[in-house]
Amino acid sequence: MSKGKKKVPPIGELRRSQVISTFGPGTMLDLPEHSVIVGGLEYWRHTGERIHEERLEKWLGAQLERDDLKFFAPPVETGEQSTTGAGIGVFPFPNWFLGQVDRTWKTLDGRVYRTRPLIPRERLVKGKYLDDDRKLVPVVPVRFVRACKKGHLGDIDWYAFVRRSFKADRTGLLWLDEGGAGNDFAEIFVRDPKNGHERRPLSDATLKNTAAIGKCDGRSPWLGPRVWEKCDENNRLLTRSASNAYFTQVMGVISLPEGDSDLREAVDAVWEDYLQYCEELRDVKRERKKAKVEAALDGFDDATVWDEVQRRLASGGDDAPADVKGIKQAEIETLLQQKPTLGEDKPDGDFYARTHALGALPPAAAGKLDRLVLVHRLREVRVQLGFTRLESSFPDIDDELDLGVTIAPLARDATWLPACEHRGEGIFVSFDPDAIWSWLDRPAVKARAKELVTGFDAWKARKQTEMGFPGLPYIMLHSLAHLLITAVALDCGYSASAINERVYAGAGGYGILLYTGSSGAEGTLGGLVEVGKNIGAHLTRALELAKLCSNDPICAEHDPDDMYGERFLHGAACHGCLLIAETSCERRNEFLDRALVVPTVTHPGAAFFVP
Repeated sequence: MSKGKKKVPPIGELRRSQVISTFGPGTMLDLPEHSVIVGGLEYWRHTGERIHEERLEKWLGAQLERDDLKFFAPPVETGEQSTTGAGIGVFPFPNWFLGQVDRTWKTLDGRVYRTRPLIPRERLVKGKYLDDDRKLVPVVPVRFVRACKKGHLGDIDWYAFVRRSFKADRTGLLWLDEGGAGNDFAEIFVRDPKNGHERRPLSDATLKNTAAIGKCDGRSPWLGPRVWEKCDENNRLLTRSASNAYFTQVMGVISLPEGDSDLREAVDAVWEDYLQYCEELRDVKRERKKAKVEAALDGFDDATVWDEVQRRLASGGDDAPADVKGIKQAEIETLLQQKPTLGEDKPDGDFYARTHALGALPPAAAGKLDRLVLVHRLREVRVQLGFTRLESSFPDIDDELDLGVTIAPLARDATWLPACEHRGEGIFVSFDPDAIWSWLDRPAVKARAKELVTGFDAWKARKQTEMGFPGLPYIMLHSLAHLLITAVALDCGYSASAINERVYAGAGGYGILLYTGSSGAEGTLGGLVEVGKNIGAHLTRALELAKLCSNDPICAEHDPDDMYGERFLHGAACHGCLLIAETSCERRNEFLDRALVVPTVTHPGAAFFVP
């Protein structure tokens, strides 16, 4: 690097796992000295650190109709002087600011409001507000922007809002008056001194089906300053820091053992730089003369390696085309294999599990559980596909994408997706299908099903989605998974928020996988496997936790189709019994009902676990 060239320091830092789960492209961030929006993948300098997960690449490729999809880890700040800039580009956003002045505005009826000037970026002087006394005053970004349900985002046209016309002139200084604590939109006004101090409450922008802040212009500022598309949605007011400003669409898959996993891992290590360019067997032999390639392929002959290369090349890079099983179906079929061990016990392996005797179970569970698998080692790969604003979207219970929901893109043309891998341990428990089918035939269970379906239909109409009802087995197993997470967290050494769930209630069978999902080695301490050896005691504790909630009888009496509560996807479930950290739940704490697990004070006959 030349002496006159200096490294550009990053303006902020994030952990890699945060980039995938919370702060991906399109996220609005408040950094120490800047307010920005994270740029699309075209503005990322990925390090070339590819994350291989062929099953997910193949499955997503089929879903998204892409045959060249690849996963790469988010970039890192290396600390090397040769690095020019950090790895993720950002754009300044929003472009309106509030001057930090200490002033008040008194209305004719005597009410007093704190007031601050509302200033567009182009009128700042050296990044500050030049007040009436010619002093430079610090500014902060305004906390309100506009968005639509397709993910588009932009600044509010404050002149058009307060002057009630998008043809109004855009001159003069506007002021933002805030009453009370500043959290009530009806007590926040935009004031226009140029028009006799006319004011308009921000609550006007929150009314449904209103055009107070205009029609969406289709802007996507994270994809570049001049990227927009045609959009006919009404803009909606959005608080930048609100929880509905950004919902990631993340897919996760457990790496499963395969007969030729050693060969695939060896080829993965040198595929990108060497083997993908081979056209015949002698090319493989030539590449093996290089020390790095020979070290990776040690133990495999040239012909075996060439067969694997041919298989990948035939499908455009990674795997031969074939019928692609659902993500969860492949996982539960592996976990239900009648083998004493699954995978290989290697320190750097991706998956290793052993079956274990169920042991003594509580009387209510007799004949209902049929298999216990202790997963000593597993690897989960998580990939971000896109995001939504205002309303969340997630795959169905089999991890099939909800293609009826518009997902905002991560790039103008995404040829790769950001991914991260987590290593951990887990407990898998499967359930006897005959016991579940017998339970579903009971009249009390069918009656409870009608109540839950009614609530689901009300939610479906409100959200205008075509998603199907997940079914009672899923809701029951999902509720039990939450209870088990709470129960085992008391003894396993991990906090409840560090334990994740995967619920299987599809064609492949019925089961629950609880596993740790921490980055690095934090999720492989062995505590979860150890408590799994005494699953009966923890199941007993979980069922005891479910019998009586601290909010009963109110919790047990909750009606799923209650239009006032708007908890359409909950039966008997609340923060006192079933709700856990959303980072641990695969359904964001929805589709829960402990009345399907144990008898409750209002629904004693719908429970799966009865003596």
